Amino acid sequence: MENKLLNLYHDTGIYQLELGQFVMICVGLLLVYLAIKKGFEPLLLLPIGIGAVLVNIPGAGFMAAPVYDAAGHMTSPGGLQYYIYHGGIETGLFPLIIFMGVGAMTDFGPMLANPKTLLLGAAAQFGIFATVIGAVLLGASGIMDFTLADAAAIGIIGGADGPTAIFVASRLAPDLLGAIAVAAYSYMALVPLIQPPIMRALTSKEERSIKMEQLRPVTKKEKIVFPLVVIILVAMFLPSAAPLLGMFCFGNLMRECGVVDRLSDTAQNALINIVTVFLGLGVGSKLSSEDFLNLETLGILSLGLIAFSIGTAAGILMAKLMNRFSAEAINPLIGAAGVSAVPMAARVANKVGLEANKQNFLLMHAMGPNVAGVIGSAVAAGVMLSYVGG
Repeated sequence: MENKLLNLYHDTGIYQLELGQFVMICVGLLLVYLAIKKGFEPLLLLPIGIGAVLVNIPGAGFMAAPVYDAAGHMTSPGGLQYYIYHGGIETGLFPLIIFMGVGAMTDFGPMLANPKTLLLGAAAQFGIFATVIGAVLLGASGIMDFTLADAAAIGIIGGADGPTAIFVASRLAPDLLGAIAVAAYSYMALVPLIQPPIMRALTSKEERSIKMEQLRPVTKKEKIVFPLVVIILVAMFLPSAAPLLGMFCFGNLMRECGVVDRLSDTAQNALINIVTVFLGLGVGSKLSSEDFLNLETLGILSLGLIAFSIGTAAGILMAKLMNRFSAEAINPLIGAAGVSAVPMAARVANKVGLEANKQNFLLMHAMGPNVAGVIGSAVAAGVMLSYVGG
């Protein structure tokens, strides 16, 4: 009887729980708290947090691989998160479906009405390449054990585009996927806290008060032709970016063509919501104590913050430079929206602009570089995959 009770106790999570697992369960609960109480990117932080809790429960086997006998018959099935991760994240399936849904929710109108904002979206990607160089230098100096592929995957965090970061990391640095995904989505969620101080530091009140002219109307034909042109150009010049931008433009074409409203509605709502749940649980599965609690993770989180900050600053500085040569005034705040956190970065630019001038409504102007940033981060990802992965 005592042996049975002892065996029962040895099977409990209390007996098997290690310190690292306890710490990561607390991290998962912190993400849940930030999602529920603070509203920080709840659609992803909530499933990621729960996924982190589940994968660190000792003996539960959520991430256990299936076991086969000598004849190839399965003797023990794998855990839920094992199949979610390997079926949807390792293959890159979930990020691509997310991109299709985001495309179906995106209006290219503000960017097409003011094509100059493409430059702001491009400038904001400078943080990606600056961080890649920084990560390479850290690896070369021996401070961190980062390879070139690791550096490329870490740098993508600067685009503040979670699906792109996951897509690139799953191909170039799958062992760093958990830390990269959490960093990318954390900084996306913290845009309202990170960006305003940088905006105020790099602009004067007079610059923040600049009112921009109303955007011209964009025709339906322009909105239909644009995603088709992007798909063809990307396929011809940068095929490695075609999976991301191809799905993004396909989703947008469904929205704008007006003949597949049911498909567009599904991509914008039911499909993207279902995939978001599994994506979050899959990312959370990589937050096990052995994968996450190390010096490399702290380095990734630090480099990700630097990348995001540099991208924000580069967008603002590019807007200030363009303002010197443009006949029409450009508010530098919209340059900060060049990062891919859609539409949060645009909302932050609008909010900071209203603080300087109560009549200064920048939201639609900021959506131009915001959408351009999505394209820019996908192109940067394609460059990384082609240069490093090739």
